[in-house]
Order: sequence, then C-alpha cells, then structure tokens
Amino acid sequence: MASFGWTRTNSTAKTPASDQEADFGFGGLTDPLSMLEALDKAVPRYLDLADNGVLVYPACKRKAGDIKGDARGIWEHTRLEAMRYVPMVPRQDPSLLVDPARQAEMVDAFLRQQPHENTVIDFTGTAIDDYGIAIYAALNWLNHCGGISGADPQKFSGTLRSFRKVMVVARQWWALDGAAERCRQLLDARERPPLVFFLLWAECTNLGREIALAATRDAATADTALRIQSAEDPADLA
Repeated sequence: MASFGWTRTNSTAKTPASDQEADFGFGGLTDPLSMLEALDKAVPRYLDLADNGVLVYPACKRKAGDIKGDARGIWEHTRLEAMRYVPMVPRQDPSLLVDPARQAEMVDAFLRQQPHENTVIDFTGTAIDDYGIAIYAALNWLNHCGGISGADPQKFSGTLRSFRKVMVVARQWWALDGAAERCRQLLDARERPPLVFFLLWAECTNLGREIALAATRDAATADTALRIQSAEDPADLA
C-alpha cells in the first residue's frame, strides 16, 4: 500500500527558474496516451521544483511577483497538481483510462466506488480501484484550491456529484453500438471522445481556470479576466 500527500507550502521562491524549467504546458498534444506519458514526466519535475522552493506551492497561493504567478502559470500548475494523482497510481494500467475497449469497465468501476474527500490518499494496489481513488483526490484538490483562492463557491458546489453525473453520461455513450469506432474517428479528427482520461482532464482544466481567475483577480484587468474566462486552455493565454 502506498500513501501520497503533498502538503508542503512555500511562501517564497528561493532560486530563479527558467521559463522552460517551470513550463509544463501540454499544448499541441491530442493523443491521450501521449498526454499521459507527458504527465508522467511532468509530475516529478514539478514536485521537485516545489519541494526545493523554486515554485510557490500550491500554485493558487502565488502572487503577481512570484515565478509563474500569472494566470497562465497558476492555471497550468493547478491542473497539474490535480492530475498528479493519476501517475502516482502504483500499478499502472493506462488502458483503463484511454483504451476504448476498456472504458465501460473503468466507468462502471468508478461509479460503484464510494466517493472520498481526501487529498492525502492510500492506494490499494489494484489499478482499476486506484484510478477511482486518484480521480476523487484530484477533484478534492481542486475544491481545496478553490477555497484557498476564494473562487466562486457556486463553481465548486457538488464537484464530486457533478463529475459522477458526467461519468453516467459517458457510460451511456460507451454502451451504444459502434462507440469504439466513433471514438477512433473523433481521435483522428483531433477531437476528444469521452475517454476517462479526457473527462478528468477537462474537469481539471475548467476548475483550474476558476482558481486562476480568483488567484489573480486583484492584479488582473477586466480585459485580462475576460481573456481567461474565454480561454479553453492555459496555452491560449500565451
């Protein structure tokens, strides 16, 4: 059994970091397996920068003068902080998250699982259960950061319940005849079918935006706030 918790908070950055060193964008990636592989590489790099005081952690506590203290940096890193639980699953089985043939299995297992409210978690060693634990932990982390940043509570009301509803719709989608073929067609068109990985990524992206908005509201102009609200991804703010 493995236990993971990330609770260290750094009030100031100790050493400068280059833009490249602290940039964990996923812009341009559309293949879910490639995104998972990029996430696997980004998480330990990010946690190392946070542990060494290079980046204020969690990202939602950053100020305008901090490294990556702008809206893009806070949004990008908040999403990464939430998604980090996925590659921390001890016995990886990526097919549960991205293989069309296994989505119904993963969705059903998730919906059978009891929600939890923890950000410090214990894994069981069974991938299909641990991915569910990781998903709930990711959503709980976003709720936690929403509270720290002072984000609109309405945006975070019933986060776990709302995501379960999304998964119910996904289960219906995957139950339709030809779902796997439609999934491949969507991927070929660089669109995102309701793979479990994409569903969690979208939720982390959307709630991460709200956290970035709240964290930068004192420094952002009305035009900047509008740009953040209308952006679909942190990369759009470049």
